[in-house]
Amino acid sequence: MDPELAAFLPLIPKADMTDPIAARKLLAELAAAAPREITAASAPGTEGLEVEDHMVPADPDVPVRIYRPRRAHGAIVWLRGGGWIVGDLDTEHPTAARLAGASGAVVISVDYRQAPEHRFPAALDDAYAVLAWAAENAADLGIAPDLIAIGGHSAGGGLAAGAALRARDEQGPPIRFQLLNQPVLDDRQETWSQRNFTDTPWQDRDSLTAVWRHYLGDVPATPDAAAARADDLSGLPPAYISTAEFDPLRDEDIDYALRLLQAGVTVELHQWPGTFHGSHAILSADVSQRQIAELGAVLRRALAD
Repeated sequence: MDPELAAFLPLIPKADMTDPIAARKLLAELAAAAPREITAASAPGTEGLEVEDHMVPADPDVPVRIYRPRRAHGAIVWLRGGGWIVGDLDTEHPTAARLAGASGAVVISVDYRQAPEHRFPAALDDAYAVLAWAAENAADLGIAPDLIAIGGHSAGGGLAAGAALRARDEQGPPIRFQLLNQPVLDDRQETWSQRNFTDTPWQDRDSLTAVWRHYLGDVPATPDAAAARADDLSGLPPAYISTAEFDPLRDEDIDYALRLLQAGVTVELHQWPGTFHGSHAILSADVSQRQIAELGAVLRRALAD
């Protein structure tokens, strides 16, 4: 474990995703009570950004928060983590604001519906509706319509991968790039990291089992829900995939990156040593600062003309 991250392990509560209501309460309490080093200024400066809340017309309408830097020419539809069950636009504000500032891209943060109240495909439908809206309204957003990426962290990364598959299969909106940060991709949990990381910080095998159960209910997983189940990965947008060393998701993410490469898709894969799932939120650690900076730099390059 990276020593700067290891110092915070005693402050990180065990994630219990079996009770969504309790998990949401814990996230709110953690955000309010955590030391500054963990929250890393939960309300980062938005100098140079126009920030606007908006409702995207859909069935039902989808709340989004739009972060618009000066002279932005591309955008990303951004999907938060939280196992599909916790988080909102406010908890995702620090990440979305930093990503907009670091990349120079318009960031459209999506407040998708949560499980188990709204199981699959509700969250994916919301993500796809926002993607289509962004493409249709590119001029109003001040961006080029062919410079729209999709991305997310953890469960949000899984939604982004699923939306990219749906857009390919339905000849939907063109996606320039996928930015997948520690994505949740495989409900089968059969990899070495899934079988062996049973007591890792933030997320472990049991917590991931619980969130898959909340998300899917009794519905069998399809590639839209679990992108690793897709047989054909050809024709997907170029991707950046980042993984954490001590993360049950590590091996399924590495395998997905390799399968994308074998399908002819351009991929950049970065395995961050000494990190755990979500540890990039501890911004006092040098490795976390480098992770956030790289996400911004990668997105900036991907959306360059």
